[in-house]
Amino acid sequence: MSSTLELTKQLIARRSLTPNDAGCLDLMASRLAPLDFNLEKMRHGEVDNLWARRGSAAPIVCFAGHTDVVPTGPVERWDSDPFTPTVRDGMLYGRGASDMKGSLAAFVTAIEKFTAEHPGHKGSIALLLTSDEEGIAVDGTVRVVEALKARQQTIDYCIVGEPTSVSKTGDTIKNGRRGSLSGTLIVKGVQGHIAYPHLVKNPIHMAAPAIAELAATVWDEGNEYFPPTSFQISNIKGGTGATNVVPGTVELLFNFRHSTASSVASLKSRFIAILDKHKLAYDLEWENSSGKPYLTPRGDLVDAVAAAIKQVTGLDTELSTSGGTSDGRFIADICPQVIELGPLNATIHKVNESVAVADLDALSEIYYLTLRKLLAE
Repeated sequence: MSSTLELTKQLIARRSLTPNDAGCLDLMASRLAPLDFNLEKMRHGEVDNLWARRGSAAPIVCFAGHTDVVPTGPVERWDSDPFTPTVRDGMLYGRGASDMKGSLAAFVTAIEKFTAEHPGHKGSIALLLTSDEEGIAVDGTVRVVEALKARQQTIDYCIVGEPTSVSKTGDTIKNGRRGSLSGTLIVKGVQGHIAYPHLVKNPIHMAAPAIAELAATVWDEGNEYFPPTSFQISNIKGGTGATNVVPGTVELLFNFRHSTASSVASLKSRFIAILDKHKLAYDLEWENSSGKPYLTPRGDLVDAVAAAIKQVTGLDTELSTSGGTSDGRFIADICPQVIELGPLNATIHKVNESVAVADLDALSEIYYLTLRKLLAE
């Protein structure tokens, strides 16, 4: 059994349902301590975080990830217990196998190999780990970044171990993510009997033209790395439950997934301008946990990771900014070059989540070669 497979199995066996770490960080810390890492635990609320660093010089190469996993869903639908790591036909099954305990194990074994071969490497190696990524993500990575920022500590390069690969491990690097801006809009009318329309103001009817304009608006054209900004309404709620009552309000939940071509401020102001244009009475609340977009163009980190992938797999990797948000959006505040690279994402959050055993060693080797290119060559 390879050391990466063994460590991945040990991590999967810990029931780290978000935001519970279940001892995963302690397990990883026990492997890092003999390598002369300075280990700093940062607990916020119910969330455990770890900032670990080896060395004191620049540049800092940081590996970032999360130990928490999503719920399993119906256990009876799994072919084996989701927290009993099981290898079948070359695949390792278990909750978190690909999202992202395999990446965490590969981080550690890559670092162990690199520091054994290059004990006097230049710069520093760091890990930023949390148990609050799959949940509401308010006491995890963002808190560690705030603490580092308060110390005026920056990171030069960061690799987030999210499962980015599509068909083969290493075929896709996420070199950025769209921002996410969510809000709740309550359009106010006047409630009353449906048979007396002159005595009511139907907020659903009033909101409809504004909704149509919001849906038809071209917010931006995107750019080289990002598609155009998307506006979507996810929920509409109105009515009292009775068929003969016009409601007094209608509530809309909405979201922008936006590129770097639009700022949060510009989206907010344009959104409000459309509401005001239609003379709506409304309450509007923006979600605080929304994330900014980030982008890492080709440069030292992208080139090093791409070259490592080519050396291990023979693949010419693709750069992508698709998908949802990740903790990379927080790290980008203190790090100019952030990418995401991990195993296949085909089974993440699903029943029978799995990762190919061979891919674990390949991923560890890619991380190892990236360290060598950035800190030893």
